[in-house]
Amino acid sequence: MRVDEVARLWDANADRWTEDVRAGFDVFRDAYNNPAFFAFVGPVAGLDVLDAGCGEGTNTRLFARGGARIVGVDLSPAMIARARATEQEEPLGVRYEVGSFTELAGIEDAAYDLVVSTMALMDSPDLDAAVAAFLRVLRPGGRLCFSVTHPCFTNAAMGFGEEDGVSFLRVRAYAVDAPVVETWKFGAAPDGTPPFRIAYFPRTIATLVHAVLAAGFRLDGLVEPCPTEEACREHPRLARYRTIPHFLILGARKP
Repeated sequence: MRVDEVARLWDANADRWTEDVRAGFDVFRDAYNNPAFFAFVGPVAGLDVLDAGCGEGTNTRLFARGGARIVGVDLSPAMIARARATEQEEPLGVRYEVGSFTELAGIEDAAYDLVVSTMALMDSPDLDAAVAAFLRVLRPGGRLCFSVTHPCFTNAAMGFGEEDGVSFLRVRAYAVDAPVVETWKFGAAPDGTPPFRIAYFPRTIATLVHAVLAAGFRLDGLVEPCPTEEACREHPRLARYRTIPHFLILGARKP
């Protein structure tokens, strides 16, 4: 699957995705992934930051509110149009560019202190090219932080079950790298909400780590977060992930 095919899927999703995210239907982002990821990244005030795969800009704007000088890049022109419209309405100094993060064409070399990518790398057809591009745009000592769905516990062949009153997860086809197009919607979205079609490129943990190291990064953190008890109380559907992490977060530095 080519980058332009992935872009077309995201263009088709743009209206619904933007509406659903901003309506608070992405509970996994708001109550689970974002708290863990932002804690992992740490303070960003005064840093030059690149958000790779920024989508409609919700997380980009969170980093901007934290004091980052930030540029968002996404391969979907429709997503970037929505991000730019929000920036015009509520300026935070964010710059948005259309482009694939497998190239980061037009993005300056060694210009950023931090590259972040939240829940985007598993949707990219060329992991090695993306990581190489991230290394190129970082300054020496700069950091890469990204989150993806957990390769071990989140794939098209997974399924929850229950035995003796205890939930468990069936996992199959972990070491399969064939791309799939998944159809799904946010679990908190109302009945009748149209689903998205999203390209997904499954990769093992070893593949992710090897790509980072082979590009020239030095690994400096790996986290498998579980939702907090408070988040589970507020959103009971997260409770099954208290012992089965749904996300993987990785950090690395450019020498």
